[in-house]
Amino acid sequence: MTVLRRSAAVLAAAAVIGAATPAVTATAADSPSPSASAVLPSGLFGRTDPQYDGVWRQSLALLAQHTVGVTPAAKAVDWLTGQQCANGAYAAFRAQPDAACGAKVPVDTNSTAAAVQALTALGGHDDAVGKALTWLKAQRNKDGGWGYTPGSPSDTNSTAVVAGALTAAGESPDKAAGDLLATWSVPCGKDGGGALAYQPDKKGGLAANADATAAGVLGVLGKGFVTTAGMAADAPACARLGGSPAPADVARNGAAYLAQATHAKGYLLSALAGAKAQPDYGNTADAVVAMAAQGSTGSAQRPYAWLEAHAAPWAKQSGPAAWAELIFAAHAMGADPRDFGGTDLVAALAATGPAPAAARTGEKAEKKKSSGAGLWWIVGTGLVAGVGIGFLLSGRRKRQP
Repeated sequence: MTVLRRSAAVLAAAAVIGAATPAVTATAADSPSPSASAVLPSGLFGRTDPQYDGVWRQSLALLAQHTVGVTPAAKAVDWLTGQQCANGAYAAFRAQPDAACGAKVPVDTNSTAAAVQALTALGGHDDAVGKALTWLKAQRNKDGGWGYTPGSPSDTNSTAVVAGALTAAGESPDKAAGDLLATWSVPCGKDGGGALAYQPDKKGGLAANADATAAGVLGVLGKGFVTTAGMAADAPACARLGGSPAPADVARNGAAYLAQATHAKGYLLSALAGAKAQPDYGNTADAVVAMAAQGSTGSAQRPYAWLEAHAAPWAKQSGPAAWAELIFAAHAMGADPRDFGGTDLVAALAATGPAPAAARTGEKAEKKKSSGAGLWWIVGTGLVAGVGIGFLLSGRRKRQP
């Protein structure tokens, strides 16, 4: 779920339609929109102009709220559905987000796939999701993958996010996409063995890319942004793949690479030309999700602990998509997003957008659940005098969230 690559794509799209090009920084979330809207839509997450990243951050924010049991504000959902173009696609850049899509609006697969994942999870948007899926399927390249924009060469990140959207919408994991991603797995024994490349170079060479690896692991497993820990064993090292590797094997090697990449410092680095390498918070969170999805929760503990200790200031500066990424990481690890190194991620995300329609706050919900359990224990004991009490309690445990 790279944000750096999306930032570059947004800038390119802006250039195509003659918009001013903002400076590229470490992540799209770290880059305030170049211009501030005089009046931001009341249903929008974030405080910056939505024309550059509105669909992306809105989709992740809504999906994250749903993941933690929060019902988003209706106007927040309406803003996202209102961004859909007539052909079913969504755009990374819209010069006028409140106007209908024109022929020059540069729609893209990533924004569309993100919106599909969010609207599918929320439910009740079958028409919008169906149109988006039809558009996405029409953009598939002959090699089985997807590029960022229609007609562009397939890349690991775009292929993975679309594959995740298809699965989230109820379709079987996309075999063609998985097969393509497998061919971009760097062989063991090579530099970065086990990682996935973003794309092959002109000579077919594969260069390890941690960001693409995190996305690719989810893609070959047919997972979306939201996932729980897999059941496979931790992946300590790259294992040689056969001629037609299984998705689980590609994911295992990718997770092993991410584990090695985050082992020394606990985080991934972002290195831009001419700039000093800096911790990459967003991609580290994505790596945690990918490792957990594969089953490497043990290896993911170190980068997750680093994020707990260091990521809150980054997310506060970066905005709703950043808070959402941290929520996805906590969810994948089976941790409490309301106690993320002392930060309540759910409350922090909610503070960046309209008040949710309904929410359960962590401490109050836990107290309510605990007191309810105690009450039912007393009632059950008094009524049945110990007969069948095991069955009663077992039933309550199954109903607890």
